[in-house]
Amino acid sequence: MPNATSNLPDRFAAAARLSGCSPDQMENFIRAGVILQPKQMDASAAARLCDLPNGPTAVGFGGARGGGKSFWLLAQMGVDDCQRVPGLKCLLLRKVGKANRESFEDLRRRLFLRLPHEFNASRGILTFANGSRIILGHFKCEKDIDAYLGLEYDIIGIEEATTLTSRKYHDIVTCCRSSRIYSPSTLNLQPSTTPIPWRPRLYSTTNPGGVGHAWYRARYVDPWLRRCETDTRFIPATVTDNAFTNAEYRNTLDSLSGWQKRAWRFGDWDIAAGQYFTTFRRDVHVIEEFNDSRAVEWVAALDYGFNHYTVVLLGCTDSDGNLYIVDEHAQRGWVPERHAEAVKAMLQRHRVALAPFHQYSIALRRFVAGADLFARQSTGKTIARQYADLGIRLTPAHTNRVSGWAEILRLLGDPDAGIRPRLLIHQRCARLIDCLPSLQHDPNHPEDVLKTDPDEDGIGGDDAADTLRYLVASKPHQVRVCKLRGL
Repeated sequence: MPNATSNLPDRFAAAARLSGCSPDQMENFIRAGVILQPKQMDASAAARLCDLPNGPTAVGFGGARGGGKSFWLLAQMGVDDCQRVPGLKCLLLRKVGKANRESFEDLRRRLFLRLPHEFNASRGILTFANGSRIILGHFKCEKDIDAYLGLEYDIIGIEEATTLTSRKYHDIVTCCRSSRIYSPSTLNLQPSTTPIPWRPRLYSTTNPGGVGHAWYRARYVDPWLRRCETDTRFIPATVTDNAFTNAEYRNTLDSLSGWQKRAWRFGDWDIAAGQYFTTFRRDVHVIEEFNDSRAVEWVAALDYGFNHYTVVLLGCTDSDGNLYIVDEHAQRGWVPERHAEAVKAMLQRHRVALAPFHQYSIALRRFVAGADLFARQSTGKTIARQYADLGIRLTPAHTNRVSGWAEILRLLGDPDAGIRPRLLIHQRCARLIDCLPSLQHDPNHPEDVLKTDPDEDGIGGDDAADTLRYLVASKPHQVRVCKLRGL
């Protein structure tokens, strides 16, 4: 980055104010000769929100390649946080240690040229004049993360966060804790004589893809997309947000194709290598509003689980034959009684009855479920019978996997080729929306979807997609035959 010039700080300060950066934060960057770009300023403004008692504790930055992620991460830790608070202990983690050292050395010379510091290359520790430190760490293998467990860091920065599994991310988060206490004036908060604790925080940068793609999207990206961020903030950036990236690298990204172009050039989190539903587009298939009066037929489907999720989808068709998935129930570890109560409440929200009833304008045409609900248990009773006793009569769904996935593909259309979708999903169906773009081809059966289970935190899995498959593949005439057969 170039040093500040006589006319640059004013423009920098104006842009920083638009991003929400505080005056002292701007002064820290200008004093160091570091000029951040607009998206980097947004990320630094989010980092300062971590000071607030009800602010976030984690900030994610990036998405596409070439967006200036590494520069921002070290600038925020070293130029802002470490300069304003003495004695901070910061950990900077990256998957490959050698790459971390080389990247760090290049950035150190550009970022900290005006900031007095010492760097012990053999130990990988940079120490500023006020005692704040940045410690370089790496995890060539995931088990290397265990070397940091039990230690305490005021700030943790993770490069390439999606190279970590959910378990190891949560392990390292336990190290992000602090017992430091500072005066409010040090943190530029409201004047007070009462000391306040430093709020530990975690910064991360990454690209879509990798073993941690699903948990990172669930923790950072989805709350941002739904505008419901609480303890996290996510700031997306692409190569076009970085004016200092050479034109040749931009051309390289533009020349990519398929999932790589969508992920690395545009930072699309709904794409990954081997993706099955490549025509799914969040901006096309996900809708914010739907008027229930447009429905001419209501349908529902259930996929059963206990350790896995039990998922129920409510859908309807309109007069043009389009299918809308308008609501979703998804929970695990529940007994049928709890699910039944929640499903009935979901139907009531849309004034849909389980059977014809004068109070409702329309009744559910069919309610299908996977074959496992109709298998007799040791008691001689099926799970479907348990639901029937609770007032929810289920019928077996058509469960051929390949034909079911093919029907979903047909209904999704191909927006990029001008083929309009006939399947639209309301934004409240969060689990289904997260599930569809994450599914991959089964390498042993390419026309099928690779089965996946949710992790211990409930992230991932294919339960919602199976439920959709049951719903789209089961026709009314099949349901009537099943009713004659009973449960």
